[in-house]
Amino acid sequence: MSQQNLPSGAGEVANDYPEIWEAYAALGEACAKAGPLDERTRRLVKLALAVGARSEGAVHSHARRAMQESIGAEELKQVAMLSIPTLGFPAAVAALTWIEDVTDGR
Repeated sequence: MSQQNLPSGAGEVANDYPEIWEAYAALGEACAKAGPLDERTRRLVKLALAVGARSEGAVHSHARRAMQESIGAEELKQVAMLSIPTLGFPAAVAALTWIEDVTDGR
């Protein structure tokens, strides 16, 4: 993700602390290259991690990026449904609404 496409908080950190942002971005790239998962799978895993962390902003970000990468809305919504047994129904519903904020243009 380029610095221009960052949410406001992350964009401010990137602008105020460019060396830290560059190191953080390099870490992300290194982690992505550390195993055999393809880009699509990595994006869905990152969405699932954001759901598990109950981070609305991260769910929005990963759902938005997934849509840009041609991952379908129903696939993203299934990630929320898969979280029901592990995280519980209320957490899954919250995640679903965050995903739908992006997929349904809310």
